[in-house]
Amino acid sequence: MRQALTIALWTAIALMGAGALASIAFTRGEPVSAIWFVLAAACTYLVAYRFYSAFLAARVLGLDDTRATPAERLDDGRDFCPTSKWVVIGHHFAAIAGPGPLVGPTLAAQFGYLPGTLWLILGAVLGGCVQDFVILFCSLRRNGKSLGQMAREEVSRRGGMIAIVSVLAIMIILLAVVALVVVNALKESPWAASTLFMTIPIAMLMGVYMRFWRPGRVLEASVLGFALVLLAVVAGQWVADAPRWAAVFTLTGPALAIAVIIYGFAASALPVWLLLAPRDYLSAFIKVGAILALAGGILIVRPAILMPPLTRFVDGTGPVFAGKIFPFCFITIACGAVSGFHALIASGTTPKLLMREGHARLVGYGAMLMESFVGVMAMVAACALHPGVYFAINSPAGIVGATVEKAAATISMWGYPVDAATLEALAARVGERTLLNRTGGAPSLAVGMAQIFSGTIGGDRLLGIWYHFAIMFEALFILTVLDAGTRVGRFMVQELLGHVYAPLGRTSWYPSVLVTSGLIVGGWGYFLYQGVRDPLGGINSLWPLFGISNQLLSAVALVVATTILLKMGRGRWAWVTLAPMAWLVTVTMTASYQKIFHPDPRIGFLAQARVLGDQIAGGLLPPDKVAQAERLIFNNRLDAAVTALFVVLIVILIAEALYEWYRIISGRTVAALQETPHVPTQWAEAGR
Repeated sequence: MRQALTIALWTAIALMGAGALASIAFTRGEPVSAIWFVLAAACTYLVAYRFYSAFLAARVLGLDDTRATPAERLDDGRDFCPTSKWVVIGHHFAAIAGPGPLVGPTLAAQFGYLPGTLWLILGAVLGGCVQDFVILFCSLRRNGKSLGQMAREEVSRRGGMIAIVSVLAIMIILLAVVALVVVNALKESPWAASTLFMTIPIAMLMGVYMRFWRPGRVLEASVLGFALVLLAVVAGQWVADAPRWAAVFTLTGPALAIAVIIYGFAASALPVWLLLAPRDYLSAFIKVGAILALAGGILIVRPAILMPPLTRFVDGTGPVFAGKIFPFCFITIACGAVSGFHALIASGTTPKLLMREGHARLVGYGAMLMESFVGVMAMVAACALHPGVYFAINSPAGIVGATVEKAAATISMWGYPVDAATLEALAARVGERTLLNRTGGAPSLAVGMAQIFSGTIGGDRLLGIWYHFAIMFEALFILTVLDAGTRVGRFMVQELLGHVYAPLGRTSWYPSVLVTSGLIVGGWGYFLYQGVRDPLGGINSLWPLFGISNQLLSAVALVVATTILLKMGRGRWAWVTLAPMAWLVTVTMTASYQKIFHPDPRIGFLAQARVLGDQIAGGLLPPDKVAQAERLIFNNRLDAAVTALFVVLIVILIAEALYEWYRIISGRTVAALQETPHVPTQWAEAGR
């Protein structure tokens, strides 16, 4: 009887999810209720976690809770620290959930709600969650080794070195771009800056509390930390309203860049229990709480999705960014569906914290489902805006104009009517001078979230407060990626320098920790500082590489995962990583080719550089614009060169892997796994 009820329950959940997806996909001619998005995502995630992740854990990976994890065997109190699975999933979710699942879906909404929503849900279940789970498992079995080191040991030495170098180069660019987004989100905002500053001592207090004062009392520390974070959020408004304190926390771009660089060094060099883990755990409270509140607000307010399922810009002429749905929708939305950065976290800090192999399912697969849900909620918030308002906020001045009158006229001609008075009134209601040309996705997402929140609590009179809370929430999302990513980058630098001088490769040798932390922070910090000082944008010119490089990283991770599965004798199940790998290689290679060689200057780096060069040569630019054009030419050529370099490195790695797969399948080599020997755990199940 119980089994029959269980079958009936899961059948009902599956049918509900299928019905919701069908409603999203096939409704035409009328607005779709946002409730269908919540139901489609939640039901799909429940079925996927209950059945597909269980299949991966039992049949494909064979998780073994009797096996001691690196956190148990190598506990050093700094990097290897046995940690409750609930703290670990908070840290892991906070570390992986950066700007991608918020900004990517918001930008991709220019194609309509349908392509991005389907990619977020199905891409995560079949690709992103699988990648995170499998890589976390592989690193657990290898003393928490990084993705590059696993590639060197399991694929080939040459392929591994290529992977390490390419991953490190990509990592520096990713962290620089992420740091720049943080600076831009906090710049001239005393409320957001002071709130985020206060989370640092709160996190350190939690770390000391759980480590020394009340060991293992996670619930007590959680309640204390959550209460203090709520106080910090409220106090941030007090700071903003107090002229003296507002002046202290109203920081310029360069000042914030220096502060972020110092914070990144501290997060990398200090013991993980003191700052990184508890701070990310704290951030997870706000992240999860805000997303659940957003989902609850959607269920209460039931906003209509005003963006059509497909817009006229599927032809590649979009004002937010140029390019057709394939491949650019799948590059713009990386985090939230599939993200290579997650593989660095899953083979960096997280495997050094887990107390049992069985926890990898919850942390690896489960945390990625949570991030995918964040992406779906971001898509709902963006698409609940009037399309005319969405395009006014996210389109650059060069396309829609720099005045609300011109922008309204241009956007209305596209078939999305909006008037200047509406745009001016919305800006006044959220407490901003203007929302026009606020590109990047964050402001439009904040407006969408604020409208949903204010529809639940406070109405129009609290719209401004909700808007600025959403801006702070987005900045908090991003900063946790920066600190965890810096620590992972430090591990990678230590691996490389260990070949030059062995002690530098020891993660437990503190001089090595300080030196390598300084090197990785100096790498992304240099590009960050130049970016905030450069009036032409600086590192912003590398933003198009963010999505491509992120997905190339994911292709690397899935190549390594497939190789390990073949060596484990699980070739019959290798499709679970091989299928998403083939898709991502197709997407990224297509996008890379188009970004380098496409003749449209809005898409191709070289085409844009050529157009600007012709304008300079023909004397078509005023003298004061020549220097700016020359800088843009350099940036576009640099973008093209970096993209080409990444592609060449990844193609070589894939070729090395294909040769290794051939040798394994044909029996020409003995499939030698580099797993650590099985050591029985000394911990009892109770309390663990």
